[in-house]
Amino acid sequence: MKLALKIDVDTLRGTREGVPRLVELLQRHNAGATFLFSLGPDHTGRAIKRAFRPGFMKKVSRTSVLRHYGLKTLLYGTLLPGPDIGKRCGDILRGVKDAGFEVGIHCYDHVKWQDHVASRDAVWTRREMMRAVERFERIFGEPPRTHGAAGWQINAHALRLEQRLGFDYCSDTRGSHPFIPIFNAEIIDCPQLPTTLPTLDELIGVGPVTQENVAQHLLQLSATPPAAGHVFTLHAELEGMRLTGILEELLKGWQAQGYELVSMKEYFAALDRKNLPRHEVLMDEVPGRSGTLALQGEEFLGQDASR
Repeated sequence: MKLALKIDVDTLRGTREGVPRLVELLQRHNAGATFLFSLGPDHTGRAIKRAFRPGFMKKVSRTSVLRHYGLKTLLYGTLLPGPDIGKRCGDILRGVKDAGFEVGIHCYDHVKWQDHVASRDAVWTRREMMRAVERFERIFGEPPRTHGAAGWQINAHALRLEQRLGFDYCSDTRGSHPFIPIFNAEIIDCPQLPTTLPTLDELIGVGPVTQENVAQHLLQLSATPPAAGHVFTLHAELEGMRLTGILEELLKGWQAQGYELVSMKEYFAALDRKNLPRHEVLMDEVPGRSGTLALQGEEFLGQDASR
């Protein structure tokens, strides 16, 4: 019974401060994880444009963005230049891999990808993806084997690239179990391992859920494991910093429930990969998060689909 920990690293501060804390915490609890890195400029401040998106300001007020990210980070890309995470933090990134954790690509420019990829063409998508791939290769000396899209934002061009680049699997979607993605009737031969549990920032402040009881709430949701186990996405800027205590409570709770806490790679290796179902990828909303995300849709039950 496996629960994979997927760690999205979005910012310079999250890389410098959150990542080392997470490495130490995970090692202390003998837990595996996959770290997905933002490898280019930190332009977090440009996310202010999302203020006009329905539900965004409500989420910001619930999750205390200023407290978690810090004022300096929220000015990067606007009043302050965006620092290059990959150039500044190469030693930290390599240290994660040297500590035995799986590493992969989150994006090159987090805000740029999250806010624009859904509507961009093949040229734009390839340029942004290859910037991340080439930076990863310069830092680690080898090609990446996995990708988890920033903000669960994806398009058909990115899905095709994941197949062409030979990624073992990717985690760009939200859903209930691993699957082979179909986008507009096109089969993409790169398995998706979707995030199956809600994130802390989607839960805290909704109804009766608070920082004090969110761990127990999430443990209740995972008490009855699905056949394929779970994938939980956490963030270096949240669980690696002010919410570290909640994460530790979760790690202990999941292990008490009988879960083996593993990397995405280990989770993927345990699957019956030859018989993964095919599911449509669609864009829709998730409770507690603004905008639309890439979701696991209906299972495709036909014998074939056009390429």
